[in-house]
Amino acid sequence: MSPRPTHAVDVLIQRIDPDIDLPTYAHPGDAGLDLVTTVDATLAPGERKVVPTGIAIALPEGYAAFVHPRSGLALRHGLTVANAPGTIDAGYRGEISVALVNLDPVESVSVVRGDRIAQLVIAPVSAAVLHEVERLPGSHRGSGGFGSTGRSS
Repeated sequence: MSPRPTHAVDVLIQRIDPDIDLPTYAHPGDAGLDLVTTVDATLAPGERKVVPTGIAIALPEGYAAFVHPRSGLALRHGLTVANAPGTIDAGYRGEISVALVNLDPVESVSVVRGDRIAQLVIAPVSAAVLHEVERLPGSHRGSGGFGSTGRSS
């Protein structure tokens, strides 16, 4: 077993499904823990479906967990997370479920119990203190939005 990284955070985990494996990092240094499905599911082209993972977590205050798609599933099958990244707040104690969507326009995609379907990234988050003002200070970018940094004039 490799030594515990100095930036590790303790997360309590409860197995809702006693026969499912706990999430793991596939490789040392990976950002996301692999989440698996506890059910078999087939998604038709364009279909969305919520699938359970069989686990619940308790994050410390100041942290959140983010459910990200698995790049291989997205590339090979068009299967991704509908609300990517899904956000799990520190106060949530229910089972983690993943909202999957099949973006393939022609083929259905199936997952079976135990398949890796998403990644769980745990990260520190800051609480914002909002200060309403009449006008925001200027910046180099200004109000340029979608695609504004890619245009040449």
